[in-house]
Amino acid sequence: MPRDFLLEIGLEEIPARFIPDASAQLKDKVEQFLKSKRIGFAEIKPFSTPRRLAVWVKQVEERQEDLNEILRGPAKRIAVEEDGSWSKAAIGFARGKGANVEDLFIEEVKGEEYLFVRKSQAGDPTVQILPELVTVISSMSFPKNMRWGKEELRFVRPIRWIVALFGDEVIPMTIAGVRSGAITYGHRFLGNQVTLASPDQYVSLLEKEYCLVDPDERRNRIVEQIRALEAEKGWVVPLDEGLLEEVTNLVEYPTVLYGSFDETFLQIPSQVLITSMREHQRYFPVESPEGELLPYFITVRNGDRRNLEGVAKGNEKVLSARLADARFFYEEDQKMSIDACLARLESVIFHEELGTIADKVRRIRELSGEWTEMLKLDQDLAEAIDRTASICKFDLVTHMVYEFPELQGIMGADYARKLGESEEVSQGIFEHYLPRFAGDQLPASTVGAIVGLADKIDTIVGSFSIGIIPTGSQDPYGLRRAAQGIVQILLDKELPLTLDQLWRSSIQVYRKRNLFKKSEEELLRDLDQFFMLRLKNLLQERGIRYDVIDAVLSAPIHEIVQLVKKADILQERVERPDFKKTVEAFTRVNNLANKAEHDHLQPSDLVEEIEQTLWETYQTVNQTVENALSEGDLSAVLDSMTSLQTYIEAFFANVMVMVEDEKLRTARLALLKRLSRLFAQYADFNKLVFSS
Repeated sequence: MPRDFLLEIGLEEIPARFIPDASAQLKDKVEQFLKSKRIGFAEIKPFSTPRRLAVWVKQVEERQEDLNEILRGPAKRIAVEEDGSWSKAAIGFARGKGANVEDLFIEEVKGEEYLFVRKSQAGDPTVQILPELVTVISSMSFPKNMRWGKEELRFVRPIRWIVALFGDEVIPMTIAGVRSGAITYGHRFLGNQVTLASPDQYVSLLEKEYCLVDPDERRNRIVEQIRALEAEKGWVVPLDEGLLEEVTNLVEYPTVLYGSFDETFLQIPSQVLITSMREHQRYFPVESPEGELLPYFITVRNGDRRNLEGVAKGNEKVLSARLADARFFYEEDQKMSIDACLARLESVIFHEELGTIADKVRRIRELSGEWTEMLKLDQDLAEAIDRTASICKFDLVTHMVYEFPELQGIMGADYARKLGESEEVSQGIFEHYLPRFAGDQLPASTVGAIVGLADKIDTIVGSFSIGIIPTGSQDPYGLRRAAQGIVQILLDKELPLTLDQLWRSSIQVYRKRNLFKKSEEELLRDLDQFFMLRLKNLLQERGIRYDVIDAVLSAPIHEIVQLVKKADILQERVERPDFKKTVEAFTRVNNLANKAEHDHLQPSDLVEEIEQTLWETYQTVNQTVENALSEGDLSAVLDSMTSLQTYIEAFFANVMVMVEDEKLRTARLALLKRLSRLFAQYADFNKLVFSS
């Protein structure tokens, strides 16, 4: 009969931010272990609290599956001697597979006879294999590890107990001097020791000891209690998902409570109060139904409802001190002038090889000015962009941003307004940081968009120029996020700026300052590869087919808006039954065009009427395509190209391209080369896939 298996690692308090990944890692590793050992099971349920990581594996089989496999060895001509006996190669093959020569046999595969061996191995009892899970636990990795006492094991926190229970049987294992058993522990202060008779008691018995081991259950209880308070008080409590997850992983038995703070603190910008509550105290802010911040907060206690009033008062006292600090910082910052802040940026390092923040601001201003001219923006807008670019980073040296870096831009906008800057400039200071994360808002104004592009492009080009390129999961400077932001802004604002223009503008700015470590060609190649992945992600998110994405990304990429339109149009066309023949015609042209050495063509070298007609039609279509591209009419571009299909099919039906006459062959290949280059302006049609 299958039995349930419970593995729990009891620990000192784990940092909340480590728990989700650690829990998922334990589940995945145990699952992989069981599958690799051929041990069947129904499902795995992970559990976690600040003091434990656990998995409950349901209906684990009592034995491994028997191993029955047939393995192929060398060919018969190598495996069998002339006298019919097994060769050394055959005997070595059998020995290497743990089999006897009596298990060897010959079978034919695709006209060749090969040596095979049938290997059978009875499965071992599961109880004999589960102790090997010690290696799974010791192989876990964490952002930060600890060693304790004289132990050699490095783990997220010291291990205090281990439960390893297969049905009612304890699986023996020892990790860092701790032996496994059937004893676990409830809440550190409210709970007691628990002896488990079987895994299915785990959740219910620990709940009686004030420990909810299921993080989903803890999260649901927190949300339910907050919603009940909302209904009772007439409040609105915005639930930040990141904070909710963190609080869920900070407690074992959640109890929601509320407190208040002095209304005079509401004179401070609400974002400052919210950030202080969230970052320092892990509190949820409270709003009115109209969206105004109220002088209350909600927090989650790791315990029951006893003495909640006293707990609330303690939290109020701590928060009051925090908000007093925030008010002091806010008032002190307003004594500073923008010019004084800009002067201080001269000594704040952006990167030791790329200069100070002040150097970066000067580059942002130069780039913004260049693009303003390219876009032919009016004088008022140009002045707003220039002023925003000049002061966009001034708040980085304020007390408030030093204390809460996530308020950069937010405080800049607030202080700029108070210091007399226009609303356009103030808002631009905030918006130039957007988007800050996946799903964040984009700049609403052209000012914020242009300065934001300059900031992000400067960071990416500067980083790439000194060899800082994201690899794998490593991206300490947030370059992928910046690149994604650039693509989103260009698309959202429909700015007629190409990625190549942005890169080259920034490269020119850096070249003036002699900050390069690599050649311009190498840098452009790296940037192209890096942004190609961002564009691919953009199109995938829009639901574009993989082959259409490959096709349009193989063509020259100009404006992002055009790229997206091109992909949308091509996606619609490939669904049309008649478009397959068009693509077949284009593909045939492309394949033969690859044989052409050049596209230099003397029309008089074309002797057949049909090829002369194709040449004349090509010239007309080429001009139409050129005009349509300049107007951004990509449907007209593809329509014009498609109109060549009939002439191409007639050409191939009546003309032999690869004739012996070199002059004629060269002319025909050159014609196809011209056609191929015309099609390549839109997409690489060879990459499109049609079902047969």
